[in-house]
Amino acid sequence: MAKSILVVLTSHERMSDHHKTGIWLSEFAEPYEVFKEAGFDITVASIKGGKAPIDPRSISDDARAKWGAIIRVAEQTIPIDSVTSEGFDAIFMPGGHGTMFDLPDDAKLQSLIAEFAETDRIVGAVCHGPAALVKVKLSNGDYLVKGKQVTGFTNEEERASTFDKYMPFLLEDALRQAGAQFIGKPKWTEHVVADGKLVTGQNPQSSESIARTIKAMLQN
Repeated sequence: MAKSILVVLTSHERMSDHHKTGIWLSEFAEPYEVFKEAGFDITVASIKGGKAPIDPRSISDDARAKWGAIIRVAEQTIPIDSVTSEGFDAIFMPGGHGTMFDLPDDAKLQSLIAEFAETDRIVGAVCHGPAALVKVKLSNGDYLVKGKQVTGFTNEEERASTFDKYMPFLLEDALRQAGAQFIGKPKWTEHVVADGKLVTGQNPQSSESIARTIKAMLQN
C-alpha cells in the first residue's frame, strides 16, 4: 500500500507593503518530485485553501517550464481545516518567508503536527517551514522541539537575505527558545537533521535531500 504524505503550504503573500512572498517554489517542487517518483500519495493543503502564493523571486522562466504542473498543484490546495491526520504517514512543510506569518499561529496545523509526533509519524520541514514547529506543544505540555536536534533557516542566512527586518521573529532564535538543539551550517550549505522522526532542512539547498531522507524513512 502506497505511503501517504500531507504537504502543508503557507497562504500568506506579503512580508511588507513592497515585498510579496509565499512558498519558495523549489522547496515545494523538489520534494514533490521525489515523493511522486517514489509512488507516494500526496495531499497538498494550505492554511486558507485554494491558490497558495508562490514567492515571485523563486519563479524563473526555467522554473515555470520545469515545474508548471507542480505550480498548478499549488493553485488547487485544500484548506487545512478540512484535513485530519488519519491515513497519513508523514506531514511536510516547505518554506518560503510566508510560512513565518501563518504556520506558527494556525491552531489546526499545530494540533495536526502534535498528532503526527505523538503517534510516531514523520514530521518534516525545510528552510522557513520549521516555523510551523516553534509553538507546537505535546499533550504533556512540552514543546515538540524541546531537547530535539533541529535545523532551519539560520539567523546568518536571514540577515544575508536582508528580509530579517520584515520577519515577526528569527527562526533560529525561536527554535532555541522552545528548547531545541539548533544545528546550523555555514549559509547556503545543504544540511538535513533527523532526530527520530522529526526531520528538518536548513535552506533551499536542502530541499531535495530532506525529501530523500523522508523517502528512505518511509520505505524502511
